[in-house]
Order: sequence, then structure tokens, then C-alpha cells
Amino acid sequence: MKAAVMYGPNDIRVEEYPKPTCDRDGMILRVDAIGLCGSDIRNLTTDSQKGKYPVILGHEHVGTVVEIGEEVTKYSIGDRLYVYPGVPCFQCEYCRSGKTNLCINSRTYADIQGGFAEYLPIPKWGIDGGNIWKIPEGFDLINATLAEPLSSVYACQENINVTLGDVVVIIGAGPIGCFHAELAKLRGAAKVIMIEINDDRLQKSLDYGVDYIVNSSHVDAVAKVKELTNGKGADKVISANPSTKAQEQAIFMCAQGGIIVFFGGVPKGSMTTIDSNYIHYNNLWIYGHYGASSVQCKKAFDLIISQKFKAEKYITAVLPLDEINNAIKLVQTGKAMKIVLTP
Repeated sequence: MKAAVMYGPNDIRVEEYPKPTCDRDGMILRVDAIGLCGSDIRNLTTDSQKGKYPVILGHEHVGTVVEIGEEVTKYSIGDRLYVYPGVPCFQCEYCRSGKTNLCINSRTYADIQGGFAEYLPIPKWGIDGGNIWKIPEGFDLINATLAEPLSSVYACQENINVTLGDVVVIIGAGPIGCFHAELAKLRGAAKVIMIEINDDRLQKSLDYGVDYIVNSSHVDAVAKVKELTNGKGADKVISANPSTKAQEQAIFMCAQGGIIVFFGGVPKGSMTTIDSNYIHYNNLWIYGHYGASSVQCKKAFDLIISQKFKAEKYITAVLPLDEINNAIKLVQTGKAMKIVLTP
């Protein structure tokens, strides 16, 4: 089969690779489409695997069942599936409390083989894990790939209860930041303020429900947020970018009693300076967000296929897997919002 194989940082080669075999209790998915995520790019361009190469990554995968083991009864050949990449154990303390995104025994398909390939093996633990859902006939598989990145955004806003009348500040107008903007509006936010340093991305964010845009490299973003909220600040501030400076500023954009979310991961080892006295006397909550529970993954998938969340608006280009290196460059330069690859 064809696969994008990583041999090291920035060394991704599209080449022939052994096709996975089908277990008696597993199945094989033909990967029809797979999204290129910001975390994929970070992993593909750094020594993310600590020298353990070659490896096939990729996790925003959807496809069609083409082989099925004789012991499998839950799915059939021809089923069109969205396969969430994380599989919880449902046995540990976190799973039993509903926090499956914190599962201490969690598995991912990338542990055996990721989705940047023509075929993806689904072992028994994947089938039993339950994070696989059938895509309705007629729904575009390309659009279904966005269910995975939306899941974490959905979980975040559900956990902090973005709700009717809220003022929400989002720092970072990349795909995830724009997901946050549109979802906040769907949940009833009265005002969404987008902060970014790239004018092109700022202008584009207006297509996703943003009410006000602020270029923080030109103006004092904290002062501007206060101005736009009559001195109060925002009810919720979501830092959806890899900047510690943005996290520091987010605290001062928040209204008393509000919530700040550190959504975007920052470089390992970097530290954010926090004015704990300001947090204390303004009764602020700081929330670190990562992942989504199994239930929240399903809710995000349902939202995508309901078409209330317009996935196609985010997809800049659909490219063959052979062009994965070009796709990485397009995203890195900011010329693409979201790229989907077709093996």
C-alpha cells in the first residue's frame, strides 16, 4: 500500500509499505480521507518519536471497511466509519468517572500504525473501545474528518459552559480558534472577540461568527478587550495558540469571576508567568483543556453530520497523500486553514 512514512524530523517519504493484515477479531479500513492537524505537523517536523523510526502517523481518519475478521459482528464490509484515534480502557478510575480522555491505559492507532496510508488496521481493542461511528450515506467523508479536531473544542466549551449571553475572547485565529468562534456562537455567545497577529487570519475569522477582531501586534489587546466590554472583560477567554505570552495576557482580559482556558499547548519546558494575586482577588478560574470524553466525541460527531457546523467552510484544499510535504508547508505559511489528504 501507499503510505507517508516518517524517517525523522522533516523526513516524510510517500512510498510502498506492507499492507496490514486482518485479524480474526479485527478489520481493515480503507482510508478515504484524513485531516492534517497542527499536532501532526509538530510531530512530523520534530523528533517526536525519539529516534524510533520509521513510523506512520495521522489520526483524523475516516474510511470504508474493506476486510473484516470472522469473529466481528458489529460492522460489515462497506460500512463508512469515523474512527476516533484514542481508545480508552473503560476500567480505570478516570474512565469510570466519565473522564475517558484521561484514561491511564489509553491506546491510539498510531501505536501500531497511523492513518497517513491507504489502509488502517482496526484491532479488537479498537472495535471494543466504542469510539467508532457510522457515517450516514450521502454525507461527504471529507467533511467527516473534522469531527476529530472539533471534539476537543466541543468538550472544552461544554466543560466551561459557554452559554447564552457570554462574551468570549479567543486568542489565535487558526482552525481551532475559528472552531471555537463558530461553536461559541452556536451555544449562544453574545459577543466573540478574536485576537491574532496575522491580519489575513483575522479577516478570515469573520467568516466564522467573530464579532470583533484585534491584531495584538498593533494594539494593546488587553486594553482593547476592556474597551469592547465596557471595562468588564470577557466571561471566558480561550488561549488557542502555542504562546506563553498569550496565556499571560489572557488572565487580564477576563472579567471578575470568569474563566481562562489554556487550550493550546506551548513548547515543552517553557513557563508562563502568572500573577496569582490578581487571580486570587478577581476570583478567576484557570482551566487547562486537553481531549474529549467518549461521550463528547460522539456529540461532536453528531454536530458535524447534522451540518449545523459547516465543516466545508474550513477546508482550504483536498490533496493526494503524495503531496503531504507540500500540505505541511501550506499550513506552516498560513496559506491554508485546513487541508485534508486522500490516500
